[in-house]
Amino acid sequence: MKPLFEFFIKLCILSVILWGVIFAGLNPGSVDYHSVFLAWIMVVTNTVAGYLLFDYALDKESSVFTKVVFGGLTLRLLLLMVLVALIIIRNLAVVNDFVFSFFAFYCIYVIVEILGYQKKNKQKKKTA
Repeated sequence: MKPLFEFFIKLCILSVILWGVIFAGLNPGSVDYHSVFLAWIMVVTNTVAGYLLFDYALDKESSVFTKVVFGGLTLRLLLLMVLVALIIIRNLAVVNDFVFSFFAFYCIYVIVEILGYQKKNKQKKKTA
């Protein structure tokens, strides 16, 4: 199976599990689902962008790889910080629910992103 497809399958499975836990484990009305969903969308988009940038840069020369991966990481984090600030300043979400879920999702999805990098590297070494 191709690593990109496998990565998306793992993201979908993880997302279904996490949302199942959120809906089953939390009392209705105890959390603002809009805030949690907003945080989830931001983190999933960030994770997919990071993996796609890594996938693009993997076969490039070292300097291009470094610029794309680490420059992309810097830009993605800056964009996330700006979006989080806008959401908090404009009161577009319940701050506590949004920040907690954003932090939790980010910690979980960054692990999936790193595991995707490792899987892609292993496959590249096997074909070389």
